[in-house]
Amino acid sequence: MIDKLIEKIQEKENPTVVGLDPRLNFIPEHIKNDAYEKFGKTPEGAAEAFYQFNCQIIDAIYDIVPAVKPQIAMYEQYGGAGIEAYIKTIKYAKEKELVIIGDIKRGDISTTAEAYADGHIGRANVEGEKFEVYHEDSITLNAYLGYDSIQPFIKDCLEYNKGLFVLVKTSNPNSGQIQNLEVGGRKIYEIIGEMVAEWGQQVMGTKGYSSIGAVVGATYPEEATVLRKIMPHTYFLVPGYGAQGGTAEDLKGCFNKDGLGAVINSSRGIIAAHLQEENKRRFSEKEFYLAVRESAVLMKADLKKVIG
Repeated sequence: MIDKLIEKIQEKENPTVVGLDPRLNFIPEHIKNDAYEKFGKTPEGAAEAFYQFNCQIIDAIYDIVPAVKPQIAMYEQYGGAGIEAYIKTIKYAKEKELVIIGDIKRGDISTTAEAYADGHIGRANVEGEKFEVYHEDSITLNAYLGYDSIQPFIKDCLEYNKGLFVLVKTSNPNSGQIQNLEVGGRKIYEIIGEMVAEWGQQVMGTKGYSSIGAVVGATYPEEATVLRKIMPHTYFLVPGYGAQGGTAEDLKGCFNKDGLGAVINSSRGIIAAHLQEENKRRFSEKEFYLAVRESAVLMKADLKKVIG
């Protein structure tokens, strides 16, 4: 998986991943009205609005970005209809040859972990017949339960050429309450980083990086620099750029000297760009996708200042 992601990054000359985290207040009225006319103001109507919104975003950015990251919680809240919209969104993005990072943040053990792994990146087994359900290329995981919670996913990574991004140092303001605690003179995020790097040796690609990556927030540049040294062959999925306060300058420590090593996420900053006051004046509601594309283009240019 990691080779595929790197190839797409190099092809597009852009390490951006667009977070497909829709909310109803992000969606233009004409899209919501069409969905509600078909399904009413119901979970089914909301899910349809999400899907149509996502399709227009994908159409606007697929030629300039390598990957998208749908956040499953935004879809799960609407039950089966929401999950269907999540799956349909992924299939549409894959038709546009985008790499999919399913932001699911699962973390469990034993048969539960196996079920998550088989459903999301492996194959669901029905009386000996196997089915790919979600079609993600990689997913995010929480390793709080240790290697028991990761091993079943590694098995499916190896068998089906998939990838993982394990939470190491997250972008949220209170991440340090646990992740920056010291154990034996070392920070917990450093210990987790070493574990992820070790696990990643099992799933190395041909370009010097592992298909087991790490989630490392742009809002903590000093910690990112430390982790880059600990994890030289680990790809970073970096949230926190833009709306959460992370800047291009904050990202320098996430990349290796080869200009690779990180893919930078932006969600609201791109998919809700049309709600910015300046863009409301410049684009009509039905032209929201133009603001989305422009935001993605500006982000690409901003990141080039860091990686050249």
